[in-house]
Amino acid sequence: MPIEVLRLYKNIKTITMKKVIGTENKPIKLWLDDIEEGALQQAKNIANLPFLFKHIAIMPDSHQGYGMPIGGVAALKDVVSPNMVGVDIGCGMCAVKTSLTEIDTETLKEIIGEIRKVIPVGFAKHAEAQDETLMPHNENSARIDWHSIQGLDVVPYEYNNALKSLGTLGGGNHFIEIQKGSDGHIWIMIHSGSRNLGKQVADHYNKLAVKNNEIWHTKIPKEWQLAFLPLYYDEDIGRKYLIEMQYCVDFAFANRKLMMERCKKAFLYHAGKYSDVQLKTIGIEFDPIINIAHNYATLENHFGENVWVHRKGATLAREGTIGIIPGSQGSKSYIVRGKGNKDSFESCSHGAGRLMSRTKAQETLNLEEEKRRLDERGILHAIRGKNDLDEAAGAYKPIEEVMRNQSDLVEILVELTPLGVIKG
Repeated sequence: MPIEVLRLYKNIKTITMKKVIGTENKPIKLWLDDIEEGALQQAKNIANLPFLFKHIAIMPDSHQGYGMPIGGVAALKDVVSPNMVGVDIGCGMCAVKTSLTEIDTETLKEIIGEIRKVIPVGFAKHAEAQDETLMPHNENSARIDWHSIQGLDVVPYEYNNALKSLGTLGGGNHFIEIQKGSDGHIWIMIHSGSRNLGKQVADHYNKLAVKNNEIWHTKIPKEWQLAFLPLYYDEDIGRKYLIEMQYCVDFAFANRKLMMERCKKAFLYHAGKYSDVQLKTIGIEFDPIINIAHNYATLENHFGENVWVHRKGATLAREGTIGIIPGSQGSKSYIVRGKGNKDSFESCSHGAGRLMSRTKAQETLNLEEEKRRLDERGILHAIRGKNDLDEAAGAYKPIEEVMRNQSDLVEILVELTPLGVIKG
């Protein structure tokens, strides 16, 4: 069944980008009215990079990160910058629509309980290595033997650890959520990344970039945290980073796929058929998985030139591309279709975006109020103590405002209301 566009949003006037800042060497194009000073300064730094192409695009969920704002999109000529991708390489979303149209609270609790049994969260990983055939494959669909590849710095040495991290959620803002869609169906959504593998790759190559930038006496200040690796030569560190970065992107997808399969089995378990049955025989069907990453760099053609587009907390929104934009814990999420806006380098937000730091959220938000807001709506949530307030809805921007600010970037297809959430 094709996804239908929400009638509610058909008559909303399309809003274009909010403003353009032209005080730097290259323009800064913003899809939000207010941006915190730290994130704005980071955007200005990037706008003054000699290898920046055209402009930097700042999405409506943007906030300060390391070097580059989260929610930033920048195209670079002939270089790649590890900090402009980030430490959770390949982090992203996946979602599956089920054939179910209703789910009661007790059933939801049982399914969440089953999911928790098979998917480690937080810093936890599996005690045993997972099925190695589920690890990323190369373009010829043959499993890559990373142990035999010479010259790569990280993946061969982290491979065995990654096998135990495959199918695990992680912590922070990562989640598994069961939702009710505006299309009348129950959905499963997962937000997760490349776990420790991506962090090791990011940290290693950023350190090499910092060291080499000092040797080359580049004019980019070290405090900007925007060290880069050139891609001019046949054999260089930059190209090794791209190989290992792409593996992390593929691993992150493999990680989400395995978790999704185990979530689906939790639904089947409740139906009394835990495995090895045709799904139709027990009345539950699952649509194909929707997957999209939001931390990576890739070679794309924009404004007639091939450039390395860095999306850090930003999602591909090429015309016709189906994407996922999640809200905060307790708020709505969205299945969207990209409009291919050229000024955003065909990108959109990756979520609601933080309104305050984790520390500030824990210090200032009211625990009982945040719990009450979720309890009154009947959402099974993960807010238990003060330490959980960093992921409360009050710590994030209103997702409805974020969606309004990017109506020229994406079209809303399905609105998803949370029923139950699992967090690390």
